[in-house]
Amino acid sequence: MRRLACAMVLAAGLSGPATADTSSNRADAEATAHLLATLLDAGRIVVDRNQALIDDPHKGEKGFTAEAFERQLAREFQARTGIDLHRLHDAAIPTTAKELLPRLVEAGKAVVEDAQIVINQRGVGYKNFIPATFGSQAAARFSHRSSVTLKQTTLRPRNPKNQPDDYEVQALRRLGAQKAPSGAVSEVADGGRTLRMVTPLYYDKDCLVCHGEPAGEEDMSGYPKEGAREGELAGAISVKIPLKSR
Repeated sequence: MRRLACAMVLAAGLSGPATADTSSNRADAEATAHLLATLLDAGRIVVDRNQALIDDPHKGEKGFTAEAFERQLAREFQARTGIDLHRLHDAAIPTTAKELLPRLVEAGKAVVEDAQIVINQRGVGYKNFIPATFGSQAAARFSHRSSVTLKQTTLRPRNPKNQPDDYEVQALRRLGAQKAPSGAVSEVADGGRTLRMVTPLYYDKDCLVCHGEPAGEEDMSGYPKEGAREGELAGAISVKIPLKSR
C-alpha cells in the first residue's frame, strides 16, 4: 500500500462555533499532520524504489545507507511538497512542522541504519525490509520521541502494532465506502484537545504481488494474500497531534 491520497482534507465531527484562534490552531495542526504523513510515505516510496537492490542475494554491500536514504527522501519530499528539508526555516509551514519533520527524518534514518546487517546480507533474497516494515518502525520511533502519534493502520493488519483504534476503524470504513479515492479525514477530538487525521493509502500494481489474488494464497513473506485489487483502500497513515491551548 504505497499510493498516498491527495492533500484534500475532509472535516468531520467538529461541533460548536469556531473562533479565529481555534480555526488557526486547527489549520496549523492539519498542515503539520499532512506533512508528517507525506514524509512517512515518501520514506516508504524510497524503500520501495530500492527493493530490488535490498533483496539482491548476489550483492553484499548495497550502498543503501542511512545517508543515501536521507538524500533520496529529501528529493521525494520536495517533489511532492516543494519543501526543501534542508531549508525548513525558509518554508511557509507551521513552526510545529519545522520542529517535527527533522525528527521524523532522523527516525527514518535510524531504521535504515539498524537494518544494514539485513540489507547487506549476501545469499538471501527476500529480507522483509519492505515499505510497510520501514513505515511501522519509523512511525514508532518518531512517536516515542514526540507528543505526536504517527502510525500505519488498516482494517486487516498483518502487524498487531498497526491495529486501528475506534476512531481509525470509523475513518477507514468511511474511506472504504467512497467510490473513488478520497482525501484525508480530519477531526478535532478529546474535547478539542487533539487533532486526528487519517490519510488513505491505496493498492497499486506492485502491492498486489503480496496483497492481491488469489485470496488465501501464501505470499513471499508467508502471509495469506488478501485478494485485493488495484485502487482499493489498503489502509492509512494516522496522525494524532495535540492542539495548543489558547
